[in-house]
Amino acid sequence: MATELARWQFATTSIFHFFFVPVTIGLAFLVAILQTSWYRNGNPEYKKLTKFFGTLLLINVAVGVVTGLVQEFEFGMNWSAYARYVGDVFGGPLAMEGLVAFFLESTFLGIWIFGWDRLPKRVHLASIWLVSIGTALSAAFIMVANSWMQHPVGYTMHNGKPELNNIGALFTNPTFLWGYIHVLLAALITAGVLMLGVSAWQIMKGHSVEAFKNTARLAIIVTVPATILAIAVGSELGVVEAKYQPMKIAAAEAQWETCKPCSFSLFQVGGGQGDKTPSQIIQVPHLLSLLATNSWEGEVKGLNQVQAEYEKKYGPGNYVPDVFLQYWSMRVMAYIAGLVALLMLWAAWLLHKGTFAESKRFLRLSIWAIVAPFAMNTAGWFLTENGRQPWIVQGVMKTVNGASPAVSSAEVWISLIAFVLIFILVGAADVYLMIRYARSGLRDDDAPPPQQPGGRDETPTPAVAGLAY
Repeated sequence: MATELARWQFATTSIFHFFFVPVTIGLAFLVAILQTSWYRNGNPEYKKLTKFFGTLLLINVAVGVVTGLVQEFEFGMNWSAYARYVGDVFGGPLAMEGLVAFFLESTFLGIWIFGWDRLPKRVHLASIWLVSIGTALSAAFIMVANSWMQHPVGYTMHNGKPELNNIGALFTNPTFLWGYIHVLLAALITAGVLMLGVSAWQIMKGHSVEAFKNTARLAIIVTVPATILAIAVGSELGVVEAKYQPMKIAAAEAQWETCKPCSFSLFQVGGGQGDKTPSQIIQVPHLLSLLATNSWEGEVKGLNQVQAEYEKKYGPGNYVPDVFLQYWSMRVMAYIAGLVALLMLWAAWLLHKGTFAESKRFLRLSIWAIVAPFAMNTAGWFLTENGRQPWIVQGVMKTVNGASPAVSSAEVWISLIAFVLIFILVGAADVYLMIRYARSGLRDDDAPPPQQPGGRDETPTPAVAGLAY
């Protein structure tokens, strides 16, 4: 029971934390582009836009960092057996993330915040680009650690425990290479759709229309190729996972028997735990073979076959993950990605015609589309992590063996409830601040904050405004 609760707690923390990670990575890059435009053309509108979206970035960072720190503590609190067993390998990338990426990101973020009108423009511009590089490096080190859990490489068993003997193998792990690119592209999509939605709202309200046309244009230019590439890279990542984690791919299709060639079902009824005969509806011939093997006639191993192979290799046990969750995580991620791709293709067409700012239907849809990347990212996280079960490290250590032996169910329950309540409050505060500031519009550096009817300040609280600038 304590192990299951610990899984729920870490999953809750990870999901909540990953709401902020893509925004931070992607928005830092887009803000750096805006500031570069201001540096090159001297247009004051670009400086206002840089500060506007930079403040949204800072609100996101201020909340997101806290949730990431909770994950670090949970390794020691709930997963001490795991930390002791694989710490010689897993701890390396985490230490690099803290000592290199996090300090790079946080140091230059502080320089960027307080460097306005104090530093030379070139130095100040360099600081935001270093922030962007720091966020990407942070994701790289975390993905190295996570990819090792998916496909362990670069280690040898010493005294019954994994010991790192080839750090280069960690950074050339195919699961890391494709997974990391996929994460960066997902971050660009998330931030791009966010910037497009905020710009669309401002354009519809008639606030600084020409300025927000520029950010909408930037969002479209960045997000269209990122979406296309993300679909292609995600497909290749599926091929890699089919090679090293065949159970994950078989579960994602609820494919119980080996097939060649294999169809991809668009929808199914049933398929819950223990249900080996779901009704798969509207199948696309050969598509699963293509996605899993890059071959029109490729063979995909079924859950029953992989289960038999694992029992022979690792001993008796159930090695099949939650098929229902795996199946629908895959489809929620893929279907939302498809909808985002259609929106971006429409955006590209309207941009080509020069009429995207006049299409009320497109602008309204862009505002609502802000939630789509967050649902897509969460489904992708479920697909990746649920598909590894029952392993905490694929083929090396089972999840049930990684939990802290001295932690009781009651203790995990208490901390789980506390974290959930805190996350709800912090998340609500973040959404409130993001929406409130996103609606405030551009203003001159020396202008007083805009007032709502009745004298209410429409900008963020003085503390947040002071944090930003």
